[in-house]
Amino acid sequence: LLPWSLPPNPVVGFSACAPTPQDTATTMVYELRTYIAPPGRLDDIVDRFRTKTMDIFARHGFDVVGFWTVDEGGDNELVYLLRFDSPEASEAAWTAFRADPEWVETRKVTEADGPIVDTIIAKTMTATEFSPMK
Repeated sequence: LLPWSLPPNPVVGFSACAPTPQDTATTMVYELRTYIAPPGRLDDIVDRFRTKTMDIFARHGFDVVGFWTVDEGGDNELVYLLRFDSPEASEAAWTAFRADPEWVETRKVTEADGPIVDTIIAKTMTATEFSPMK
């Protein structure tokens, strides 16, 4: 059960109001990303983030909220949360990141012995109006 899952007996019929166009213009966008590494390669992806990727992210305006490894049933997973001012800001940051020559070289070097990520699961999220994280 995930920490943000509904309680066992959620209130039936509850629905949050959809944001108005005015609200969505100023709403932060969050991106939850899960990287699933091949067996034995999690330390490699963690090291790449620690030593290279974080600096490149900073250069391109990524707002990194946090990184986690999974304690139960995910011994090869790295999870992290990003925050952007808008969907457009997210797209611009990712476009610049992917084209960055340092990133291209870093990926080439760190994956010389094979990929260090098997699967990327990315979810874009918008905080509810009652969330303390907006």
